[in-house]
Amino acid sequence: MKILIVGSGGREHALGWKLAQSPLVTQIVAAPGNPGLAEIGRCVNVAATDAVALAALAAREAIDLVVIGPESTLEAGLADRLAGLGIACFGPSQKAAQLETSKAFTKDFCARHAIPTADFQVFDDAVRAKAYLGTREPPFVIKADGLAAGKGVVIAETRREADEAVDQILFLRKFGTAGQRIVIEEFLPGEEASLFAVCDGETAVFLGAAQDHKRAFDGDKGPNTGGMGAYSPTPVVTDAVIAYAMEHIFLPTVRGMKAEGAPIVGVLFAGVMVSPAGPKLIEFNTRFGDPECQTLMRRLHSDLAPVLLAAAKGDLARAPALAFDPRPAVTVVLAAQGYPETPLAGSIIRGIAAAESLSDVEIFHAGTRLDEDGVLRAAGGRVLNVTATGAHLRAAIERAYESVAAIDWPGGFHRTDIGWRALS
Repeated sequence: MKILIVGSGGREHALGWKLAQSPLVTQIVAAPGNPGLAEIGRCVNVAATDAVALAALAAREAIDLVVIGPESTLEAGLADRLAGLGIACFGPSQKAAQLETSKAFTKDFCARHAIPTADFQVFDDAVRAKAYLGTREPPFVIKADGLAAGKGVVIAETRREADEAVDQILFLRKFGTAGQRIVIEEFLPGEEASLFAVCDGETAVFLGAAQDHKRAFDGDKGPNTGGMGAYSPTPVVTDAVIAYAMEHIFLPTVRGMKAEGAPIVGVLFAGVMVSPAGPKLIEFNTRFGDPECQTLMRRLHSDLAPVLLAAAKGDLARAPALAFDPRPAVTVVLAAQGYPETPLAGSIIRGIAAAESLSDVEIFHAGTRLDEDGVLRAAGGRVLNVTATGAHLRAAIERAYESVAAIDWPGGFHRTDIGWRALS
């Protein structure tokens, strides 16, 4: 099987690393890829948002399965173009991807299909949005409607902060066209977790759960990011939570999307608040999370390739059962100084070989480039993902940070408290 992986981040490197272990996979092509993916396959310089060029690449290379990593590729409609060419794609159509690309669509969908979620209102007018805030009590949850690279959510502790967030998004266009509308949600107390299911348009199979750390700095301080680390499994996601999520969130969503003419194929990632009132959906993503994917791939024992192919072909019932390493896995994200606002690019990274030499550790490239002279440099916001397993969570955390300490990169920073929720 020849597989094309679309994307250039740590999630895509982790997927390539796992798929390369399959005896069914003969070759991996990545577009545009990164230095980590280049070690396990061949990288082609095609942008992840160029659906026309990506579809042409898949046809030219006689690709058997395309695996879409980033949300921007889904929004560009690559799955639709591949369907027209008869090429199997693990990733949803542009219409089905609205579950991620429009928070307003998802909230309305949840209302139509009785999927438990926070109360909400949608606004494109700042005056009306602020008037609505006046009827609510803080804290306030304000979200840009469209894709904002995981940074489009503001949790405002005061009314003044909430008004500023509304102005930043609707007036000043902090998130560009993603902020043409906003969703104001009820604040849900509890612990947030990331739950994943593989879908084939008809049904869903649970893929695992993780918890990530969105804030930039220790103690959950600083701005929201795409994710500074993750761990799996998580104590908050019990068997009862999984059963509830499958019955009330995942399966109703798959059935509802099929009924509305947009079957969901690929990964359905549910951000769920495990609250005193029971699990409630915060948001959907229609692709693997990042850095949750790295953590899950590190724990996955099963051959991933036949599962993704079966889902892409609408035949998930024939896929082999998924099995996981019972040992915990932890991912620590190393980001460039200035992330998430203005990350500094070009700084030299050393010590990767020493960091990778430790047992039970994998390092996934997320935002790197390799110069012609072999020097590795930062080329993004989140730059490296250090993922480790251990006999128990504390052991996995210690091994991950031992590997982090071996990396010589003055231009980067990381959180030192990944996994604190589970340890406490």
